[in-house]
Amino acid sequence: MKTAGEIMDRDIERVTPEDDARTAIDLLAKTDHGAVPVVDEDRKVVGIVSESDLILADEQSDLHLPHYLNIMGGIVFVGSMKGFEKRLEKAFATKVSELMTADPITVHTYEAADRVAKKIADHHHNHLPVVDEDGRLAGMVTRADALAAVVDG
Repeated sequence: MKTAGEIMDRDIERVTPEDDARTAIDLLAKTDHGAVPVVDEDRKVVGIVSESDLILADEQSDLHLPHYLNIMGGIVFVGSMKGFEKRLEKAFATKVSELMTADPITVHTYEAADRVAKKIADHHHNHLPVVDEDGRLAGMVTRADALAAVVDG
């Protein structure tokens, strides 16, 4: 059985948390992985920006304030302000750190392809960053890579 290190794509773009959000968006448009890993200065994976991070769900895209009541001259929010604030931050993200999903699920170069495929399926991802023994970015593996390796044995 092949390992993640054998089936991964080594030639992948990456960004840092301090990079401009536009940089990550432009890279996503160019890559066929559907995700760009976010690494720190030691190349350790600290996040991931995927196409789903860029999509505000239909119910989020209008960015209306949560429902509120006007009681005795004061405004009381009925809905969650926290959810609204998160949607607002993501909609107007300027840095990768505001856009990324932190602490993403990763696989190690030595993990077997069937284990990689199971992680991808269990977590409903289409791609996972591959890290070396030190947690540094080594590549990216896709659902298709993992399934092909499992089928081929």
